[in-house]
Amino acid sequence: MPKPLAGGRGFGLLLVLTGAAGLLASWAITLDKFKLLQNPNFVPGCSLNPVVSCGSVMKSEQAAAFGFPNPMLGLVAYGIVVCVGMSLIAGARFPGWYWLLFEAGCLFGVGFVSWLQYESLYRINALCLWCALAWVATILMFWYATSLVVAHGFLPAPTWLKGFLAEFTWVLPVLHIGVVGMLILTRWWDFWTS
Repeated sequence: MPKPLAGGRGFGLLLVLTGAAGLLASWAITLDKFKLLQNPNFVPGCSLNPVVSCGSVMKSEQAAAFGFPNPMLGLVAYGIVVCVGMSLIAGARFPGWYWLLFEAGCLFGVGFVSWLQYESLYRINALCLWCALAWVATILMFWYATSLVVAHGFLPAPTWLKGFLAEFTWVLPVLHIGVVGMLILTRWWDFWTS
């Protein structure tokens, strides 16, 4: 197993920024959820039209996938990401098991937001801008964490893949976010173009 890895200050900064973006989104959704619970007629500020309708998303069953509001999970998970990022900026080094555990958390996160994207587009039929911010943050942290654990040998991979991830990490999140953007664009094409 490779030696403990610092991860680099650049990666630490990326984690702080994406974690902070996720925290901001989770915090805003949590506050609006409280207001919605107090007043069922409350309309969140990010409910702009029939498609961009945070209120519709917040009232859905999917908004509490584990029996409690999803943003509560975000408040914890993104807080952990910020702490890991700050530790890296301070020069912390973590062993392989730590990076694999972190990668597993990122994999869960990107899997969960992918499910939420599908549900939002094809079941709830509405978008939440705060949710979209959390989606982008999670996609970025997942691909960069994956690149780190593969490029440094914490996960086995062919040499060409290690080289690609070390040099062109940015390609994967750009493609991933681009696909999500295209799905959003095509899902409501008539609305956007009318």
